[in-house]
Amino acid sequence: MTPGEGPGATLSDVLPAAAAALGAPQRPVDLALPGAARVVVLLVDGLGERQLAAAGRDAAFLGELRADGQVLTVGHPSTTATSMASFGTGLLPGAHGLVGYEVMDPARGVLLNELSWDPAVDPRAWQPAPTVFEHLVAAGVACVHVGPHQFAGSGLTEAALRGARYVAARSLADRVDATAAAVRRAPRSLVYLYWGELDKAGHEHGWRSEAWRRELGDVDLAVRELGRRLPPDTLLLVTSDHGMVDVPLARPDLADPAEAVGDGLAVGVPVSGGEARAPMLYCAPGQAEAVAARWRERLGPGALVLLRDDAVAAGWFGPVAPHVLPRLGDVVVACPPGVGVHDSRTQRRQLTRLVGLHGGRSPEETEVPLLVVAGARTG
Repeated sequence: MTPGEGPGATLSDVLPAAAAALGAPQRPVDLALPGAARVVVLLVDGLGERQLAAAGRDAAFLGELRADGQVLTVGHPSTTATSMASFGTGLLPGAHGLVGYEVMDPARGVLLNELSWDPAVDPRAWQPAPTVFEHLVAAGVACVHVGPHQFAGSGLTEAALRGARYVAARSLADRVDATAAAVRRAPRSLVYLYWGELDKAGHEHGWRSEAWRRELGDVDLAVRELGRRLPPDTLLLVTSDHGMVDVPLARPDLADPAEAVGDGLAVGVPVSGGEARAPMLYCAPGQAEAVAARWRERLGPGALVLLRDDAVAAGWFGPVAPHVLPRLGDVVVACPPGVGVHDSRTQRRQLTRLVGLHGGRSPEETEVPLLVVAGARTG
């Protein structure tokens, strides 16, 4: 399997392709799937294609599926909130508008954390485009979302994934049970199952850690079990929202007083958003070009540091809607390998202790697998 199979296919194509497989096409996609009466989509948070390729016996069953799978790319930044909106709406980030972990809310002049959300922001106004789930329900397809209790009705769920009936379940085994039951309740259905513990293990311990490998092994067994329990007219898809890189803990922090003077990274940057691998810099008036030059010099030749208009012109976010443009930083950064930049002025200090990070534009972060099981799997 090589990048580019399924020409130009992205994570935003998965649910539109599933809709076409169910006989309810939403839009044309470059991703072709076999027809099915029912579809199950398992999204494993943090399972990048490069990480899966290196997993070996820790993911024997997924490895078998990978041999016939495809490689998708995710939008910028390669982070959960952005990718979940691309997945749920079938749109690229510049269209759906969830353009980072933390982004500027132009109406209030403060950052919005698009993962944890803020009750002051109406998620349906922030992201008004219909989701693929809403399209399918209108077409007569029963849609179910299986995930953790705390995500039911959350801001991100409402913005990116609304339309499906939510079923809360705690453990991976419980979610497999709930998915297997839900898919049988209707002759034409789509069930979406989310699992986030692999991403958590990678953040806390790194994706090469024993904890990460154990969690991947649990996912591998769960996919095998789920495949055994689905009706024969069901298509099972396994994908992810991003990959991950391990980054040394010695990282610049804009909260460091030394970064606020001279050629420091905080000079001219009263507010930064994004995250460590993909900072978005909201600059003081007239300072964007000087800030970009400082960041390029400091981060080195592997860094991508673009003014907002240049990032948009380069297609980082896909076509950008006018109402989304002010959410983007004046300077948009993709850090080079092994580098992350924090801003504890606004971000939780716990983030500085994370080993595994994502958000950047490396293949390790942006390539994700699409694994397909057609019909019940008994192997």
